Amino acid sequence: MDLKEVNRLNNVKRGQLIAEKIPATDGVEGKSVTGEVLPGRNGKEGRFRIGKNVVVNAEQTAMYAAIDGLITKTEKEKINVFPVYEVNGDVDYSTGNIDFVGTVVIRGNVLTGFRVKASGDIRVIGGVEGAELESEASIEITGGVMAGDKGHLKAGKNIKLTFVQDGRLTAGQDIIVSQSIMHSQIKAGKSVICAGPKGLVVGGSILAGERVAARTIGNTMSTATTIEVGVRPELRTDLQELRASLRQLADGLDKTEKALGLLDHLASTGQLSDDKLALRIKLTATKRQAVEQIESKRERIFDIEKALEDTDLARVDVLNTCYGGTKIVIGRYTRFIKDTTPRMSFRLQEGEVMMVPY
Repeated sequence: MDLKEVNRLNNVKRGQLIAEKIPATDGVEGKSVTGEVLPGRNGKEGRFRIGKNVVVNAEQTAMYAAIDGLITKTEKEKINVFPVYEVNGDVDYSTGNIDFVGTVVIRGNVLTGFRVKASGDIRVIGGVEGAELESEASIEITGGVMAGDKGHLKAGKNIKLTFVQDGRLTAGQDIIVSQSIMHSQIKAGKSVICAGPKGLVVGGSILAGERVAARTIGNTMSTATTIEVGVRPELRTDLQELRASLRQLADGLDKTEKALGLLDHLASTGQLSDDKLALRIKLTATKRQAVEQIESKRERIFDIEKALEDTDLARVDVLNTCYGGTKIVIGRYTRFIKDTTPRMSFRLQEGEVMMVPY
């Protein structure tokens, strides 16, 4: 039994049937223990107690949800559908994991090992440990994330928080951190901004489709810190996977061609048995399929590498100091920072990562 799944929310989708009225029936006679006949009581017609965000049909026999949300009974047994689910306290074993079709508001912390999933926004008025937060919209955390290399945050739009340490964050658009990003893996479709009064980025890697801005990158100990801009993070991941897959296909094709060479030699000397003939036919089909897959993956790699060249908007802005040990990657081009550099913007110019005053 998973103790984190003990509480299931009554999620409903817009238009979903949530209640149905059963017609009243006539009563049926009964008997007492002494044999006396007891007349039955006829049932009474019930009626819906309509709350917020629900509708009933013209016959008043069925109730439907008017929005996506949570079925909730309020005073006088009214049935409602609310678009926001609130937790007044920590997400722990008392609440279990949360999976909601609307917005989730947590007035407390999300503890290690727990999961919060929402179709709407996730707002945490507190902090997050090594937990999993996934939102199809945005995530906002008033405190920070101390993940301990566990869990992750994933948002379809934006993530906004105070700080993150040893965490993994992925956002479709922007990630905005007011204080610090330390030893974390950060991916954003557009920008990563850490430009508050502290605005420190140290260790780990930052990947952004367009821009990274921070007050300070690295530290005096030259901690390895990687900043990559110029291509959507998922494309860079796709490129790595495609190259690995291409190597496997090439190795398999090489083995197939060697086996076919031996079978062709047997065929030329008239020593090809029926089972070897069947194997030859099968390997020929395998070779043809591998060649087609290799060609398709090469075309996809070419398209992504072309996108890596289109980096006109890509830039890394350092408002204060960039320390040695930092690696700046823009598209396909890399620059290693060896010496402390003040107030600088890194951009791609004529095939090189250039530094220009910020």
